[in-house]
Amino acid sequence: MASTETFKFVLILLVAILVLELIARRLRLPSAAALLAGGIGIAFLPGIPEVSFDPELVLTIFLPPLLMDGAFYTVWSEFRKYLGGILWLAIGAVVFTTLAVGVTVHWVLPSLPWAACFALGAVVSPPDAVAAKAVLGKVRLPRRLMVLLEGESLLNDATGLVLFRFATAAALTGAFSTSDAVLSFGVLALGGIVVGVVLGFALVFVLRRIDHIFLAITAACLSPWAAYIGGESLHVSGVMSVVSCGIIFGWYQHDVFSARVRVNSFAFWEVMIFLLEALVFILIGFSLRGVVERMGGVGEALSTLGMPILAVLAAVILSRFVWIYVTEYLRVPLARIVGRNPVPASAKASFLLSWAGMRGVVTLAIALSLPEAMPGRDLTIAAAFAVILVTVVVQGGTIAPVIRWLRLDAGERPESTHLSEAQASVFIDNAQLAAVKAHAYDDEGRLIHPRLLEQYTYRLTVAERYSKAPHANEGGRAAHYDVVLAAIAAGRAELLRLHRSGQIHDELLHYMERDLDLQQIEAENDRQSPA
Repeated sequence: MASTETFKFVLILLVAILVLELIARRLRLPSAAALLAGGIGIAFLPGIPEVSFDPELVLTIFLPPLLMDGAFYTVWSEFRKYLGGILWLAIGAVVFTTLAVGVTVHWVLPSLPWAACFALGAVVSPPDAVAAKAVLGKVRLPRRLMVLLEGESLLNDATGLVLFRFATAAALTGAFSTSDAVLSFGVLALGGIVVGVVLGFALVFVLRRIDHIFLAITAACLSPWAAYIGGESLHVSGVMSVVSCGIIFGWYQHDVFSARVRVNSFAFWEVMIFLLEALVFILIGFSLRGVVERMGGVGEALSTLGMPILAVLAAVILSRFVWIYVTEYLRVPLARIVGRNPVPASAKASFLLSWAGMRGVVTLAIALSLPEAMPGRDLTIAAAFAVILVTVVVQGGTIAPVIRWLRLDAGERPESTHLSEAQASVFIDNAQLAAVKAHAYDDEGRLIHPRLLEQYTYRLTVAERYSKAPHANEGGRAAHYDVVLAAIAAGRAELLRLHRSGQIHDELLHYMERDLDLQQIEAENDRQSPA
């Protein structure tokens, strides 16, 4: 397509994203499933041009910011606490799935070389951070399970990519070394961590010295690509580089961002991530068209590859169940041997961890990057698409009902070392009142800020009362903020009336409207804030 036609086509896809997202919300469907199905439907519409894309370009455009988004919000204390379980999934489960799929494919197709079979296994083995975030972001789970799934999706891509590279090289050259593979994985992962940490601290250093809102937002938004491209250029894991950089940045952003930068940057970032996630699933849907046409039609593709693809699907899903159930029940006695008191094994939690293995953009991009001379290339691409389709639509689409069925959505009590929102508010209001008292009197001891002193004293009194009995006045809390929101709405209406009647300038309108917006955001957050 010409450049102008390409731009128009992208605009059409963006409109399609809006429509599909609205349909998904109306029908209460997972957004990822609706977008994936929509991409398939759009791809086969008459007159739609064939879409081809460079898989390396897809990874470079989409993967860094989406990985950064997950890493940025990672709770470091929880990530570190459950790191052992995360690595069992991110490394152990990926390697086990690769082996299981490879053995299964070779059993179904004995003529396919072992290395090609394991390459196919490496393609479909790593659950995807984008797919996981798109699905898990809309469900409620106990923290341990959420941390394990999110942590796994951040780290397992490096494992899958290393396995794929060695399996592909072995299939094309006939040479393979286990020791070289292990050493290469260690160098790639540790090197990526080092690069990401260095770039993360460099980003923090730069942002501390930028006082312009748009320049700060631009620097922050460029950081995931800088980390990914920097890691890949140094021949280490770009995935680990982005994750490490994101964790560092997420930890220090509270210090380096002003309130104004944070409000503006988060709004821009959320829209960008929404569009990138949506485009990823649309493009995955589009990839089916090329696969079907290359194989001579739907009927021919199904008759030739139907049985091997079903075998791959079974191996992918069942191997995860086997690995998680076995390791989950081995975890407890092993932890007790070294003197730890682990969380008891749970059949319900193991089932949920096993079921939440959605694949996405990484699987697709790896499959499309296979060399033309690779044995079983068409099977690998078709199987990759089938795994993405089934895991996102079936597993992702049923994850919320499964959570309710297992009764894992009841929530859990916060750990005793953590303060509740109400208890933390007491500390904050105490600090604010102390600051107001220090400035409320002049040098001669006269009260010069009585209103501020009264206001912050009242806030502390309310916070203390609410922390002692958080549920005693829930109705009054909601009613209070209903009045606040009604007052803000009235102020907004009056501001617009003054502007429409020509009594205030546009510049003053925007300034005062922003103030009302911040008031409304604060009131809405306080009204919905958990105890």
